[in-house]
Amino acid sequence: MKVLTVKNLNIEFGGAKVIEDLSFDVEKGEVLAVIGPIGAGKTVLIKSLIGLIPHRGEIAWSPGIKTGYVPQRMDIETDVPLTVREFFRLRGAEATDKKIAETLAFVQLDHEILRKGFGEISVGQRQRVLVAWAVLGSPDVLIFDEPTADIDIAGQESIYKMLYHLQKNIGLTVILVSHDLNVVYRHAQTVLCLNRKNLCFGAPKEVLSSEQLLALYGGEGAFFDHRHET
Repeated sequence: MKVLTVKNLNIEFGGAKVIEDLSFDVEKGEVLAVIGPIGAGKTVLIKSLIGLIPHRGEIAWSPGIKTGYVPQRMDIETDVPLTVREFFRLRGAEATDKKIAETLAFVQLDHEILRKGFGEISVGQRQRVLVAWAVLGSPDVLIFDEPTADIDIAGQESIYKMLYHLQKNIGLTVILVSHDLNVVYRHAQTVLCLNRKNLCFGAPKEVLSSEQLLALYGGEGAFFDHRHET
């Protein structure tokens, strides 16, 4: 079952083409990773999917699909006098004590974090709070724009394990931008290679050849592959 169909997507800024004739589908319950060099249009694509950027072409979500969006970084100042609990309460009636507790368990955060202010928690914890905020809305699809930006490698692994936990245990569909090929190989069922156009699309082990990666990045070295001992 398809949850998203994109056909002939075109986006321009000031007459310059940022995304050109892009088409792909996303299946229910899968993880789609979007990779590509800096300036390839990845963030533009993500923002177009949630209606923040005008476009030509078709972006068709299946009827009734709810999306949750997690940006690279928080858009509010970290020294704002707001606790994590108060931040969740901004969601309104859906942010009940029970729902907040369930959501904290999903993102593997201790209940004690609710008493802390944003300036007191780590970057990794902040990112988990943003994920929890998105999950509070009971989405069918979670969309992440580089969910581990500014987080060290150990923290990145922790965040990706959490996303995998959410996808497997709640049945969410996940769309994410990542520069970490290790994550793409381990967690994504499908990869979209983007550099303004669709350069490859399919199962990572089938489409991510050395030749394809070289063609995608052009020797830029904008991707990396870190390994963790098990």
